Amino acid sequence: MCQSNTLQGPELHTGKWLQFPQLALRRRLGQLSCMSRPALKLRSWPLTILYYLLPFGALKPLTRVGWRPMSRVALYKSVPTRLLSRAWGRLNQVELPTWLRKPVYSLYIWTFGVNMKEAAVEDLHHYRNLSEFFRRKLKPQARPVCCVHSVISPSDGKILNFGQVKNCEVEQVKGVTYSLESFLGPRISTEEMHFSQAPAGNSFQKQLVTKEGNELYHCVIYLAPGDYHCFHSPTDWTVSHRRHFPGSLMSVNPGVARWIKELFCHNERVVLTGDWKHGFFSLTAVGATNVGSIRIYFDQDLHTNSPSYSKGSYNDFSFISNNNKEGIPMRKGEHLGEFNLGSTIVLIFEAPKDFRFNLKAGQKIRFGEALGSL
Repeated sequence: MCQSNTLQGPELHTGKWLQFPQLALRRRLGQLSCMSRPALKLRSWPLTILYYLLPFGALKPLTRVGWRPMSRVALYKSVPTRLLSRAWGRLNQVELPTWLRKPVYSLYIWTFGVNMKEAAVEDLHHYRNLSEFFRRKLKPQARPVCCVHSVISPSDGKILNFGQVKNCEVEQVKGVTYSLESFLGPRISTEEMHFSQAPAGNSFQKQLVTKEGNELYHCVIYLAPGDYHCFHSPTDWTVSHRRHFPGSLMSVNPGVARWIKELFCHNERVVLTGDWKHGFFSLTAVGATNVGSIRIYFDQDLHTNSPSYSKGSYNDFSFISNNNKEGIPMRKGEHLGEFNLGSTIVLIFEAPKDFRFNLKAGQKIRFGEALGSL
């Protein structure tokens, strides 16, 4: 009995001390519950963070004035990802001392599983800053381009989704869709897209299909931070138009893509449209957190991740009307652009009904490998 009493004494003493912070928190929350709603609204963001970190009962007094926490999605959207991405971009440009390069890059290689044996330059001391390391080139033999199939993967990455576009909706991941028109923007004028002859009264999806008997297909490829960051032309086609959507820079990780509906429509993106031998063809580079920089090699006027932008706005540029030529011809496998870190490529194109993808959702793919065939 004496031994039992000895053990309980310190436990009870400690329990009293642990109660003091909890009581102080409840007292403070009781004071907040007396605040007016406008004043309480100003403090909604930090309170929401506390709501998700603390037990539910801790914030119960605030429900007396009708306070409700922001949703996790709204809270995530409130994070200044564009500002963080610009700061990360500046950090990437800082030249590292020679002695520091190998340990920094080695840590990155170990964390993300980078295969430096494929790099054109394997010596880590060669890369002056993180940006140069992210945009490293590959050895010519590292990615042979498939000559048999008409459409190849434009980049290394993971296949998130693919298939026919149905009801003007496209899947970003299994079961989560986004609007085709919201993603690509309004239909481009027939002067710039001379092959678009569909009546204006048709659905947006039907307006993109230019040849009878064809269907519209899509493929989503996610580039992880450890992947090769350049992307290439997936087929022989002509780029006639560029549309730049300034927007958020939320993560495009598959987990976040399942969480936020129409994520790709919220994020900054560059939509390249044109035509190939079967009709309409488009490639969209979607930005992400720390990937504000999207570069298209033949488009020197493109500037992404600007400090300010109007929500829902976009900028158009025609490679036909501005350059007085029939667009930009691209050969299959030709260098097209690059990201600063991992991101996403979305292909939307027209093809005959017998087009078949040679893919499985979730599989890893490398630039140059076949996506599908006729």
